[in-house]
Amino acid sequence: MESSQPKIQVIARAASILRSLEDQSDGLSLGEIASRVELPRSTVQRIVTALAEEQLVIAATPKSRVKLGPALVRLANATSMEINQLVRPFMESLCRELGETIDLSVIQGSHAVFIDQLSGSHRLRAVSAVGERFPLYCTACGKSLLATLPDDHLTRYLDNTFEAHTQNTLTDPAAIRKEIQQVKRSGVAVDLEEYSEGICAVSIFFEDSFGRAYAISIPAPTTRFNRHQKQFRTALLNCRDGLAAHLGEDLSG
Repeated sequence: MESSQPKIQVIARAASILRSLEDQSDGLSLGEIASRVELPRSTVQRIVTALAEEQLVIAATPKSRVKLGPALVRLANATSMEINQLVRPFMESLCRELGETIDLSVIQGSHAVFIDQLSGSHRLRAVSAVGERFPLYCTACGKSLLATLPDDHLTRYLDNTFEAHTQNTLTDPAAIRKEIQQVKRSGVAVDLEEYSEGICAVSIFFEDSFGRAYAISIPAPTTRFNRHQKQFRTALLNCRDGLAAHLGEDLSG
């Protein structure tokens, strides 16, 4: 029987090329892709040609630059709908247990975007609209999503200037990196009035079978958050374990 190893290697290389194009709205040249994925340019060209035939990549400019294609958008949208349906019962359980707002978010470019939300039952609660965008570096959901990035992607993200939204916002890239490393170890991210005064949040992250990252977060007014932060963390970690069992995967990293 013919070994499947070469086919698996091609799939891995194709996935690496697609990941190199993330957040590259202007696309990359074949040479730039080859440098990022550490493959010969001729190999990259063959794989990119095959990906283009399936609309997984498309031409970004007339000068041979390519970017992610519409087929990936369709796949991502279908995956989001399935994930929403899968995660919703776990979000509902958290909402009933804690009475707090529960958010589900994904990373899009340099922001976290809410794709689902359940409003809490408290009269004073934190609620934002589905589709709303938030910075990654100073929100609990954003930090969770940053913790799922490969090191080279995180390094490129941190090569930016960061705005201080409150007096608690970390803006030094080295300090942000240190916190993200802590999130990777603990599995939990927190926002202690770093994006909005009077609002704190805690979050966990997980990935689906396609490797796409998600964050479930609990925002709450600071006074109530300080009283119940331990309970929120425990509930979220239990939620993550439940999701792992449901997906048949270890989401703890």
